[in-house]
Amino acid sequence: MKILKLFISLALILALFPAMAGDLKVGWINIERIFREAGPAQKATKKLEKEFAQRDGEIQKLGKQTRDLQAQLDKDGMTMSEADRTRKERDLANLNRDFQRMQREFREDLNSRRNEELASIQERANKVIKEMAEAEKYDLIVSDAIYASPKIDITERVLKALADK
Repeated sequence: MKILKLFISLALILALFPAMAGDLKVGWINIERIFREAGPAQKATKKLEKEFAQRDGEIQKLGKQTRDLQAQLDKDGMTMSEADRTRKERDLANLNRDFQRMQREFREDLNSRRNEELASIQERANKVIKEMAEAEKYDLIVSDAIYASPKIDITERVLKALADK
């Protein structure tokens, strides 16, 4: 009995859908493209690169020191005195630990700042999309779909609107 009711309900919905679909205006946004190509997203990327460039340089320098010390130990370790080798191995362990800590902190800070910037961009994009939806009388705008026809893709217009603001 439940299956029959479900079948009848489904049939009624499918029968009514073509009548409703004629009035329905739907748009689709490729949000990843917005995050990649929008003017504010590109500015944020450059801002983050500039903000973290010095720390990245310090990490690269420390990584080079670590590799150089490891190479020296590999090359000269057998001919060094026991005390020198032990001291250099301890220095290498300390450098390696500092390098890994700096890398981890760098990644965490960069990800945190990137998330802040993305949230700001998404907020701006949502405002533009809402304004566009209201002005052009969209019933539904989605950003997550398995498939979307190119004729309902409004990403390019959103990118242009973001660039104008």
